[in-house]
Amino acid sequence: MHANRELNSNRFSLVVLRSSSLAGAVSICVLGLSSLAIFTLRAQTPDVPVVKADVGPCSADFTVTNGENKPIFDAKIQARLRYGFMSKRKTDVEVGTNSDGKARVEGLPDKAKKPLEFRVRHGAFLKVVTQDPGTDCHANFPVVLAAQ
Repeated sequence: MHANRELNSNRFSLVVLRSSSLAGAVSICVLGLSSLAIFTLRAQTPDVPVVKADVGPCSADFTVTNGENKPIFDAKIQARLRYGFMSKRKTDVEVGTNSDGKARVEGLPDKAKKPLEFRVRHGAFLKVVTQDPGTDCHANFPVVLAAQ
């Protein structure tokens, strides 16, 4: 009878061993998948915020940084677009930058009597950049907001 108990206890040990091996394998898989998910999230760049004016085919891309060349989050980019006969029509656009300091304005007019003016603002800092869509339909603006 004593041998039978020992056999039963060996079976129990074997079952526990198999169960813990399975748990270990599952733990390793979960750990590996979570590490992969974290790596994938870090590798992705945030989406660039886009505002569409829908008045033409041109665009303007902005990268806003501070004096230390670090991106500025939620810098506001504003513009009043005048277009149409005698520039009577107007559209106001505004977009904020993402965590990489990037933003985009699409659908800008390809013809304008005066260059387009974009006001880039964050806190007390303001910078005005201009775009002549007749000469540069798809402009790229690196904007540095810092004390001068």
